[in-house]
Amino acid sequence: MQGKRYIFLGLVSFLALLFLLLSFISTPPGGDRYKHIMPWRDTVLQSAIISPIPIPEKLSFAGEEVPLQYFDVREALDRELQVNTFWHSQTVLLLKRANRFFPVIEPILKDQGVPDDFKYLAVAESGLIQAISPAKAVGFWQLLETTAKEYGLEVNKEVDERCHIEKSTVAACKYFKKAYVNYGSWTMAAASYNFGQNGITRQIDRQDSNSYYNMILGEETGRYVFRILALKVIFENPKRYGFYLDDHDLYPPFEYSEVNVDTAINSIAQFAQQLGTNYKMVKMLNPWLRESYLPKRLNKTYEIKILKQGFREGAYK
Repeated sequence: MQGKRYIFLGLVSFLALLFLLLSFISTPPGGDRYKHIMPWRDTVLQSAIISPIPIPEKLSFAGEEVPLQYFDVREALDRELQVNTFWHSQTVLLLKRANRFFPVIEPILKDQGVPDDFKYLAVAESGLIQAISPAKAVGFWQLLETTAKEYGLEVNKEVDERCHIEKSTVAACKYFKKAYVNYGSWTMAAASYNFGQNGITRQIDRQDSNSYYNMILGEETGRYVFRILALKVIFENPKRYGFYLDDHDLYPPFEYSEVNVDTAINSIAQFAQQLGTNYKMVKMLNPWLRESYLPKRLNKTYEIKILKQGFREGAYK
């Protein structure tokens, strides 16, 4: 009996030591002060300890200071940081996709004279997928058909350039620059992208303010810029918020060539086969192609991306 007791005590001591060692594997976001507590962990080493999310001492959007000294501004940012930090699956996917698509978006923003921080607006809008909203807004930038056509995009039965990453980014930039001229603020330009310029202008007149942080703009728009800010904070320092992704975990940018097409394509599937690829890959790289064919249009040349040979099977090697 005494021997069994020693075995039991030895097993308990071993388990206690094991859990103590596990507690040093990682620390929950903002949880340095809780290192002495032994966390339980699941199979992906997510800590069961819920600790306060760190709020940066200083923050800006597009070079414009965020007044974190105001309690309401600080708490609004805190809310979005909590949501996006602890919504693990979604935020991990956003970080993975950004590695593929930010290299496409960033140089266009720079070339168009729009601050780099607007790439986080695309993340907030669509999660960097070709989303379709209940209001029929489409693409990374969630453009309505009328807005897309206003800024020079082709939208019809066969082609929807709201899903053309490069062209839709240029169109979004045109909107941002126009809004900036109207409001003299990139922050307000971003807010107007959600609320609409007419709606923002009415609220400016009603509230006698041109500062996003001093206005009441409803639940959706009132959270909108703060969600963009929270994404920026997490993306710029993911490990501080508990996201440990290696380069191998991130989605690699597509490697492709481009084929100029100024004639009709009767079958995109056959067109793909002739170029050594398949229908799925052509559609994945060219989501603006809506049909299984592409008609000829007068004086119109389309650039179609063709996946580089070997990329599909070798992307993670």
